[in-house]
Amino acid sequence: MCTGDKKNALIVDFFAGSGTTLHAVNLLNAEDGGHRRCILVTNNEVSAKEAKALTSQGYQPGDPEWEKLGIARYVTWPRTVCSIEGHNVNGQPLMGNYLGSDRPMSDGLQANVAYFKLGFLDKMSVALGEQFRQMLPTLWMKAGAKGPCPTLNGGPIPSMLVLPENGFAVLTEEAAFEEFAAEVNAHPEIETVYLITDYEAGFRVMARSLKAPRTFQLYRDYLDNFRINTGRDRR
Repeated sequence: MCTGDKKNALIVDFFAGSGTTLHAVNLLNAEDGGHRRCILVTNNEVSAKEAKALTSQGYQPGDPEWEKLGIARYVTWPRTVCSIEGHNVNGQPLMGNYLGSDRPMSDGLQANVAYFKLGFLDKMSVALGEQFRQMLPTLWMKAGAKGPCPTLNGGPIPSMLVLPENGFAVLTEEAAFEEFAAEVNAHPEIETVYLITDYEAGFRVMARSLKAPRTFQLYRDYLDNFRINTGRDRR
């Protein structure tokens, strides 16, 4: 009802359960050719009965034996993958058609999916920027989750990331701003820019030089509490 006429909508479900929302989004896209995206969020809790049994065996949350039975790992993620690829967890084709249609479930769905595990980051490592790569998925999702999620391999953090295919860019070193601004302004598909600086006045000066409609300030220790200030938003 909310997104039937919005073929590029981004749907967020903070209580994913078995993953029905994402499944429905993929089916709606298959029906009308839409490009809707969906973000599911869930914990990985086990049932009370399973928790009691696992505890009696000496297992605790975080142990592989415990985590593999959690709802995210045991239900949400397998259902998502199987519905997209058209087979069950044993690799056998799904039987039957989707309710109310002639679409075989074994045909799968034209979609892709990525799995991200959220956890706590070490404060000192965060302040030094050593875990910037772990934060990229969050920045990507905040920018609209467009295109494949970018990744960074080992080595030093670059002074800038300009990602037209993802619709966003990140400046990590203020000294590189002139080059950064020229490249960002040359790509109108970049709609979200993150500037890492502790100085609000400097941020506002840099933001005024950019054509992107949304510019955000990320503090130097931004990963500590993931603090983001909105500097400019043309929406």
